[in-house]
Order: sequence, then C-alpha cells, then structure tokens
Amino acid sequence: MSEHGSVEVVVENGVGSVIFFHPKSNSLPGPLLREIADTITGCGEDERIKVVVLKSAGERAFCAGASFSELVNLEDESQGKEFFMGFARVILAVKNCPKFVIARVQGKAIGGGVGVASAADYTLAHISASVKLSELALGLGPFVVGPACERKLGTSAFSILSIDNKWRDAEWAHRHGLYADVYPSHEDLDDAVNALAAQLAKTNPEAMAELKRVFWKGTDHWDTLLEERAEHSGRLALSQFTRDAIAAFASGKRD
Repeated sequence: MSEHGSVEVVVENGVGSVIFFHPKSNSLPGPLLREIADTITGCGEDERIKVVVLKSAGERAFCAGASFSELVNLEDESQGKEFFMGFARVILAVKNCPKFVIARVQGKAIGGGVGVASAADYTLAHISASVKLSELALGLGPFVVGPACERKLGTSAFSILSIDNKWRDAEWAHRHGLYADVYPSHEDLDDAVNALAAQLAKTNPEAMAELKRVFWKGTDHWDTLLEERAEHSGRLALSQFTRDAIAAFASGKRD
C-alpha cells in the first residue's frame, strides 16, 4: 500500500466495498478524504452497486481523524476551512448517497472517524472499537462531525463525548446507538457485515432509497451547515490559543 494512502473499490454481487488506508493509523489527509467522498458518490451512481460497505484496511484504528501534520501547518483561513471540509465531504457523500452505507469499524475511531461511523446508515464494530472526540483538548470542537454524531448518539451522549475527552469503549458506543452490534472477533464482524450486505443487495433499491430519505429527514441544510462549521473551525485553528494547544500536544506536554 502507498505511503500516501489509498482508496479502493471492490464490487461483488451488488455490494460495493470502499476500502481506505493510510499508514499513520488511518489518519487521513485532505486529498484522501476527497477521494473517499468522491468514491462514495460514485458508488451511489453505479447501477451495479445496491449497497455500500465502508471500511479501512488493517486491524487497528478504523480512523484516527484528519492528518495532524496538515493541521499543524495551516497558514490561513482558506486552508483552515479546506482542512475541515475533508470530513464534511465524506459525511455529506454518505448522506447524499441513495444507497445504504454500512460501516465496518474494526478498531478505534477518533474525531472525524467517529463522524464517519456516525454518518453511516448502519455501523457494526469490533469490541476494540473505542471512540473519542479529542477536538476540545486542541482548542477546537467537534463542530463538523457534530451533526452526524448528535443525530446518531443523541444530544446527551454527544455532549459527554465532546466535553470530557475520554475514551469510551465499544459497548458504550453500542448502548448509545452508534454501533448496531459489537463482535468479539474480526471474523465475526466480517461475517455480520457480509451477511447484512448480501441481504440488502437483494432488497428493492427503490424501497431502500425511500427509507434512507426517511432516516435523513431534516438534514437538507447540512451542505450549508457543515461548510459553515468548517469555516468556523478553520478560524479557531489559527487562533493563538489553539496554536499553543496544538504545539503542546505535539511536544507531548498534554495528554
């Protein structure tokens, strides 16, 4: 696999598997996030595909958020907005895809990774798939992923995850509705994902598309909302408070 990361699509029996990878714990740079979003959109337009499975390569982190090196090197508000639009595009691509998107979360999810797991229509996870929103510790906030997380978790659980900067285990995520089910082995997880995807691939596509519209009712404004959130986050990232927090984190002076 490339040191710059990769996005692959495998289509089989009506199931389109979108597989992303980056060697730094699936911490995703902007170009890779855009490619993931474009790939999900393409799956939505591909008549061969009836259901989409979104997953990452490896058995450790599902997604460790956005690229920290990109965050550290932001120079102006335009770059800041573009940085935070990365996960916004992925979330919007999942929302706008007319097909169900199943997320396979095989390991830890941090920041934007929690947003992706939340945006999926149905998320299945391994027992090791703890979650964490660490943005506040960096002087930021989970603004871009917030709408997806709050929609799936509810306001109370989302606020807990946003405020205390603690790891919450997969069972916690399951109890609060982020994960539909949690599995003790990766083999069990794959069996469950494959079985559900195969079942849905045989279901009436029109019925699924209509049901997805029902599920996502009230989110038509998200295109504007997430862009506004990205712009706000980009400004925060350039503030002296946040720059100092990021520098302290990078130097190991903060947890």
